Amino acid sequence: MKALGATPHPGSLDDLGSLRDGAEAADGVLHMAYGGDFSDLDDMMRRDRTAIETLDRPLEGSGRPLVVTSGTLVMPAGRLSTEEDEPDAAGIAAFRIAGERACLDFAARGVRAGVVRLAPTVHGPSDHGFIPMLIATARETGVSAYVGDGANRWPAVHRLDAAVLFRLTLERAPAGSVLHGVAESGITFRSIAEVIARGLGVPAVSLTPSEAATHFVSPFMAVVYGFDGPVSSSLTREALGWSPVHPSLLDDLEHGEYLAA
Repeated sequence: MKALGATPHPGSLDDLGSLRDGAEAADGVLHMAYGGDFSDLDDMMRRDRTAIETLDRPLEGSGRPLVVTSGTLVMPAGRLSTEEDEPDAAGIAAFRIAGERACLDFAARGVRAGVVRLAPTVHGPSDHGFIPMLIATARETGVSAYVGDGANRWPAVHRLDAAVLFRLTLERAPAGSVLHGVAESGITFRSIAEVIARGLGVPAVSLTPSEAATHFVSPFMAVVYGFDGPVSSSLTREALGWSPVHPSLLDDLEHGEYLAA
């Protein structure tokens, strides 16, 4: 970061004084952290909402941007969602909605507040998300699994395309923007599992939901891997002139570092 001309400012979600000082000194803020104890979702939502409100207050009336990260898994299942659709308050990622709303509340208070919902897989070198977890399970169990017929669809975006989207959002997104960081609107999960199977030399197999609950890392991950959540980014591309150019997820799986020994 120093080599790029930035000044590191250490802190954490719970270090509200550091968050406030950093926001006061910044030209704009990207909030990309989330975490805590997943057995206590209420506490995670509280920490995130409090951090966002702390970052927002120094920006009030300044017109400076605050961009909060969410995920497309907040959207309803089973149909193509757009940036104008409401998130699913009963969905598998509903715990991210409070942060979105906390950010957007400041759009009317002189903050150029916006939300970027990232695809469930932001792929590329050094990925440590859902796809590496899926590959690790395939290595350990000797099968590359999908749920049911594997026709459920996952959006995806390359990390470098996502980085450009965050820059464009900081530079020009209007206050109150909700944007989708999605290069591919919906890749069937079976096709993902089959590429992994070929790369590892293991069979691709279908699991029932009950089998998936014990096969994958946790029952929650089985639900995530079976989720059908295609998402459009057409409005995002039109608003910001964003045009993803980097490899697709399946290309990255076949030719990138994911399946290297």
